[in-house]
Amino acid sequence: MSKVLKINGDLDDGLREILRNLLDSKKIDAVFALGKCDDSFSYQLVADSAKLDFIQPMLPFMPENAAGLLSRLTASSKVSGKIAVVLKPCELRAFAELVKREQAERDNFVFISPVCGGVLSFSLYNEDSMEAALPDYWKSFLAGENYKSIRPTCAACEHFVPMNADITILPTSDGGEIFLHSEVALGLFDNVSDGELDEAKFDKLATARKTERQRLFDELKLEKMQIKGLVETFGRCLGCHGCSAVCPICYCALCAFDAKENEFDSPVFDKELSKRGALRIPPNTIFFHLGRITHMSVSCVGCGMCSDVCPVDIPVASIFQRVGDSVQKVFGYVPGADFAEPVPLSTFIENELTEVED
Repeated sequence: MSKVLKINGDLDDGLREILRNLLDSKKIDAVFALGKCDDSFSYQLVADSAKLDFIQPMLPFMPENAAGLLSRLTASSKVSGKIAVVLKPCELRAFAELVKREQAERDNFVFISPVCGGVLSFSLYNEDSMEAALPDYWKSFLAGENYKSIRPTCAACEHFVPMNADITILPTSDGGEIFLHSEVALGLFDNVSDGELDEAKFDKLATARKTERQRLFDELKLEKMQIKGLVETFGRCLGCHGCSAVCPICYCALCAFDAKENEFDSPVFDKELSKRGALRIPPNTIFFHLGRITHMSVSCVGCGMCSDVCPVDIPVASIFQRVGDSVQKVFGYVPGADFAEPVPLSTFIENELTEVED
């Protein structure tokens, strides 16, 4: 049985007050959450309760997927003290994938995550634009609808209710409800009431997401893309590799595609130029994207970071979400749903995948 706390009024204000009390009472040692400092949005790690005014835990924005940041904090050792970590559902699932790949440690974290209405596009990064969008964003969420300016993968995401969270935040018309699921979470609070998160409340939003997911996949037409479609889609890639840099699942210190050993040197250029008569510079842009899909589609959480940073508007995230959906269904795997479930590509099961379609 879960427990529930009620917040009346502004949800961000209520959450800041709760986290401030937990810090002052020494029940937690720090808070990790999205915030604003020096006119820019970023994740903040705060140990001084007086500085919690900087955080905006419910802001529907993702300057980067926080799973990668937590990986940097814990890849070499566990964090000291207890840290309350506010993550969006896809960030929490991405972090679970990194833990399973031994790229992060989960110990000493208290995971707090909201039922998610989606992330606003980078096109609204300007403070005035974002502030202007928030009233309609929350109105859409409370009505069970997708807001028009969220990332396409968010509008097609069916996993908007947190998995593995110690504490779930549910925004409501008059504030919010805080659901405590784990023993760790229950140990932080006194005088709480019984209450379970009713996921039936989100049936309308779930239907909207499912419908948009099908529309997006149909629009991509990946099954009919073939070589010509790959060239048309990924051919405009500039080779900046920004999509891999912001992907929480691409954790290699040096990507094989960035290694000097994989660059074309003069003899290779001479050979290829002689054979083809003309070469695109930089080369292998399509191969780069196909390589990424092969490596991490089984663990793609659809956060949408890759598309939002693409300077030439390639729908990278939607393509990865579509491919990931197919691969994940083959293995019956939901990335990040369970910290203990092995990543399919890291295990061997005899007689697995014996059926081959004609």
